[in-house]
Amino acid sequence: MKTLIWQGIAFQSLEYFKLEEHNKKHIVTSRVIGYYQNSVYTLDYHLTIDQDWNILSFLIESEVNTIKHTLTGKKIQDDWEINNVINPDFKDFPFIDISLTPFTNTLPINNLRLAENSSQEIKVIYIDVLNKVIKPVTQQYTRISADQYRYDNLQTDFTADISVDENGLIVNYPELFEKIAELKTNNQ
Repeated sequence: MKTLIWQGIAFQSLEYFKLEEHNKKHIVTSRVIGYYQNSVYTLDYHLTIDQDWNILSFLIESEVNTIKHTLTGKKIQDDWEINNVINPDFKDFPFIDISLTPFTNTLPINNLRLAENSSQEIKVIYIDVLNKVIKPVTQQYTRISADQYRYDNLQTDFTADISVDENGLIVNYPELFEKIAELKTNNQ
């Protein structure tokens, strides 16, 4: 089990994050609270992930300026059922990217197992929590060193060099997120 806290620099947030193993799956439970561009928000997300770091299902519950929103997703073979409706825009998409957390970068980092100086383009379901937008995007990850990756959003030309720990969890995502605390337990 991993328990840690990330500070959102740009999004003025704190995230209390837990990653556990259960029935050969990774289970994530997390809560984010913050303030961004006149919006006070909370985000609770629950993810079920297989052993190869493929997302199987998600539940995202948010509240922005007292307005609540729920988004669910379940992978059914190559399709995604989003809020109980199959969405053909996301066919064969292996990953999600939730805007207010660095954790979803861990999914492709751990799944792709890139060698140093190699890269791969991926399709991602991007979930912008504050603006209630869900859309397909193309991203690229390049492994720079043992603990550093270059992230490229190919639609926006946004690039960042992110640092990870030995578990692929984000330590530093420049100007966006930083790990500020981790609970050390005997079973880690």
